[in-house]
Amino acid sequence: MTDHDHPSGRRAAGRRRRCAAFIAAGALLPLPALSGCSSDEREASVSASQDIAPASRGELKNGGTLRWAIDAMPGTLNAFQSDADATTTRITGAVLPSMFTLDANGQPQRNPDYLDAADVTARDPKQIVTYKINPKARWSDGSALTAADFIAQWNALRGKNNAFWTARNAGYDRIGKVEQGAGAHEVKVTFARPYADWRSLFTPLYPKSVMGSPDAFNEDAREQLKVGAGPFLVQKRDTEEGRVVLVRNPKWWGDRAKLKQIVLESLPGDKRAAALADGSIDVAAVDQLAAKRVASARRPAGSAASRKPGDGNAGPQGDGAKADAKAVAAENAVLRGYTIRKALEPAYTQLALNGASGPLADDRVRRAVARALDRQALADTVLKPLDLPSRPLGSHLLMAGQGGYEDHSDALGGQDTGAAQALLADAGWKSDGSDRQQAGQNAGAPAPGAGRAAYGYRDGGDPSDDRDDGGPYGDESAEDGSGGRDRGGYDDGADDRNPARSGRGHAGASGGHGADARPAAAEAPLSFTGAVGSEVQQAALLRQSAAFYKQAAAGEKDEAHGDTASAAYAKYKRYKKRAARALGAAERIETGQARDLPGSGGHPGSGGHPGARHVAAERSAAAAPQPAGDRAGRIAVVKKNGRPLTLRFVVPDGAGSVQLRTVGRRISEMLGKIGVQTSVQRVSDAGYFQDHIASGDYDLALYSWPGTAYPATDARPIYAKPQPAPDGSLTVEQNYTRVGTDHIDQLFDQAASELDEGAARTLVEQADARIWAAAGSIPLYQRPELVATKKTLANVGAFGFATPRFQDIGYTK
Repeated sequence: MTDHDHPSGRRAAGRRRRCAAFIAAGALLPLPALSGCSSDEREASVSASQDIAPASRGELKNGGTLRWAIDAMPGTLNAFQSDADATTTRITGAVLPSMFTLDANGQPQRNPDYLDAADVTARDPKQIVTYKINPKARWSDGSALTAADFIAQWNALRGKNNAFWTARNAGYDRIGKVEQGAGAHEVKVTFARPYADWRSLFTPLYPKSVMGSPDAFNEDAREQLKVGAGPFLVQKRDTEEGRVVLVRNPKWWGDRAKLKQIVLESLPGDKRAAALADGSIDVAAVDQLAAKRVASARRPAGSAASRKPGDGNAGPQGDGAKADAKAVAAENAVLRGYTIRKALEPAYTQLALNGASGPLADDRVRRAVARALDRQALADTVLKPLDLPSRPLGSHLLMAGQGGYEDHSDALGGQDTGAAQALLADAGWKSDGSDRQQAGQNAGAPAPGAGRAAYGYRDGGDPSDDRDDGGPYGDESAEDGSGGRDRGGYDDGADDRNPARSGRGHAGASGGHGADARPAAAEAPLSFTGAVGSEVQQAALLRQSAAFYKQAAAGEKDEAHGDTASAAYAKYKRYKKRAARALGAAERIETGQARDLPGSGGHPGSGGHPGARHVAAERSAAAAPQPAGDRAGRIAVVKKNGRPLTLRFVVPDGAGSVQLRTVGRRISEMLGKIGVQTSVQRVSDAGYFQDHIASGDYDLALYSWPGTAYPATDARPIYAKPQPAPDGSLTVEQNYTRVGTDHIDQLFDQAASELDEGAARTLVEQADARIWAAAGSIPLYQRPELVATKKTLANVGAFGFATPRFQDIGYTK
C-alpha cells in the first residue's frame, strides 16, 4: 500500500511510527483470491496485527540480496530532522542502536543487543533512569558505545542550542542532566520533570561524531552515515539510481544478519505491479489492485479468473493474441512466486471536521455530522473485501489489540439519524420542506453552484472553450470501475481553477469576506454530490454559480489593476467565461433546450428528454402531491436564515486514492440523509495535505494518523488546543481540525508526567473520551497493510506495530 505515507506532509522525526499524517490508498476491489479459494492461497490464518511468515534462524539460508521497494529516496538520514520520512526510519532501524523496540502489540521492549538493563532507579526527589549498556556494543569504527554518545544526543536535541536544526525535542527537554554512572557502561539520566515515556528516548542513537557538532548534525548526516552500530551498515546512497545499499556489519556482535545485503529501491506505488510481474523486486507495499493481480496469478492456469478480460475460448487465435497470451502466462508464472502479507496497519483513517470557522465551529453541528456516520459500514467497505477484521476504531490514541485499548466512542454516541437531526435543529439548521432530494444511492445533497463539474458543459457551451474544466467524463470510471456512474460529484478541476481554492476569498451570495478569508463552502460553485430533483433546482444552482463566478472575476480584475499579463487577470478571464457558461446552461434548461444533463433524465445522443419541459410545467410537477413512498424516499435539506447547510469535502484525486474517494462518497450519502449538503472537491495529491489540510482550507477531509506506543507524547500535538501567536495567527501544531480544549491539554500533560503506568493509562483514556466529545476527529477504521513478498522470504511482510528484526530476515532453505 502506498503510504503517500504519502501526500501527507509527514514530519517523521525520530523513531518508527512518528506522528505523521498520510492518505489512505488502494482501490476498493474484491480480492477473492486473498479471501481464499484454496489452502495454498490462505497459507495460514493471518493475524490481525502482523503477517511476516515467521521462521527460526535455523530455517534460513545464509546470504542473498533483498530488493525492497521504498516510496522515494530519503530526504535525510538524520531521523531527527523535519524531512525525515519512513525510509529514514527503515534505514536507521537497520544500522543504528534502538534502546527499545516495539512488539506486535505496540509495547516497548528493552533491546538486549544494546542494553543489559534500563530502569527507573529513583522517583524522588527526581526521576532517574539508569541504563546499563551491553559491553559488547560497538560502533563500526571500533569504539564502544558509552555515556558520551547519550550526552551528545541530549545536548543536540534538548532545544537549548538553536545551531542544531532539530524537528522536535519532546522528552529531551525534560532531562536535567545525563552523566556516566558507576562504570564506563552505565548511563544515568536525571529528569528535571517526570517523564512517563522515557523509553522513547535515545532511539535511534547516533554516535557523538554526529550529535556533537551542528555541522555534522545539520549537513553530514543528511547524506551519509559513516559510522553505525546495527546488523547492517549504509554502504552507498545512490540518488541517480534511486538506491540505498545496506550491507552486513562486520563488527556486529549480535546474531549475524542472514542476508548479505538489502537494497532499498525507489519505486512509486503505481509501478510496483509491473516490477512484481518482471520479478525485479522482492518486497513491496502494494495497493489492492496490485494485491489482486498477485492473488489472481496463483489460481489454476485454466480458470476464468486467471485470464485477461475478453479472452475467448473458441476459434483460432491470431499471432498477436497468442503473443499476448504468452506474455500473460509469463507474468503469471513470475507472480506465482509472490504472496500477499496482510494485517491491520497501526494507523487509522479519520474524518476531520475543521472547527475553525463556518458551521462546523458549532460543536452541535460537528456532533450531528459524526452521528450521521455508519462507521461500521465504512469499515466494512474497506476491510471486508480483504478478509481482515472489520471493526470501526474506538480510540484516537491506541489501536485495537494494543495494550490499554478501549472503545470510547460512546462519549459521542453512535449512528443515530434522529439524534443528528435534533442536534442540527438545536443549532438552528432546520428543514422547511421546500428543498428535497432523492435518497438512496445518490443521497448526498446537491451543493450550490454545481454547474461545471456536474454538467461538464458538453452541450451548447462556449465554442471558444479551452476545456480546462474537465468534467464528469474523466478518469473516474477507470479508477473505481463504475463506468462513470455514481461519481458523487467529485470535482476534477485543478487548484488554480476554483475560487474556493485560491485562499484569496471574494464576497459570495451570502455575505462578504475579508481579503484574506477563504469563501464559505456554501458560496463556492462546486459539484453535486447527488442527483437533483428538478430542472428548476438545476437552473437555480447554475445561476448561483454564475453569480459567484461573476463576483470572483470582478475581484480578480481588481487584483490585476489592468495588467493583462498578471495571473489575476488570467483568472479573471477564466472566471468570466465560467460565469457566462453557467448562465447559458441555466437559460437552456429554462427554455427547454438542455441536452445531456446528468440528473435530468436524458442521455447522450437522445433525441429529447424530460429536461425539455418548460420550467412552469416543472414547477407544477414539483408542487404536485406525491405518493407516500416517494415522500418517504426524499430528504429535506436543512437551512439557517434561508441558507442551506453545505460542507466542502476535500479529497485527493490521484490514482492511489480511489479507496479514500470511495469512503468519501459513502460519507456524503450518509450526510445527505440528515439534510446536509456536501460539496466535494478533488485536488491534486501533491498539494492535498500542505495546501488544504495543514492550511485549514477544507470543511471535511479524510487523512490518517499512525498509531504510537507513546500517545501522551506523540498524540498531544495532534489534539492540542490551538493557541494565538504574537502576530495574530493561530499556532495549531499538528491539530489540523483546529478543535481542542484546555482540559484535553491538561490530561495529556498529566499523563506525560505520571510514572505510575496504570494512572497514566487512565489519564490517556480520559483524554480520548474528551477528544471524542469534541467531535473534531472521527476515527473510522484501521488501514489495511498489504505487502507483496517472495514466497521464499521469512520474517518480513506486514509488520504492524513490530519493529523489524533485520538480522532475522532471510530466504528459507
